[in-house]
Amino acid sequence: MAMNNQQQNNASQTDAKKVRRQNAASAQNQSQSQQTEFASETDAQEVRRQNQQSEQKKNQNQQQ
Repeated sequence: MAMNNQQQNNASQTDAKKVRRQNAASAQNQSQSQQTEFASETDAQEVRRQNQQSEQKKNQNQQQ
């Protein structure tokens, strides 16, 4: 019984709002770092070129 009371006391010491703020800040930082990483690894010109080639192939296939 004493252990059960001790667990309840520990749980009531958790600041839920603080935890939510920390989680939100962590998620925001992670999202920003993923966007930066994606942007640095993406060559926009190469993507446009590949899209253009794909569009041309699609048009050729439709004409046949």
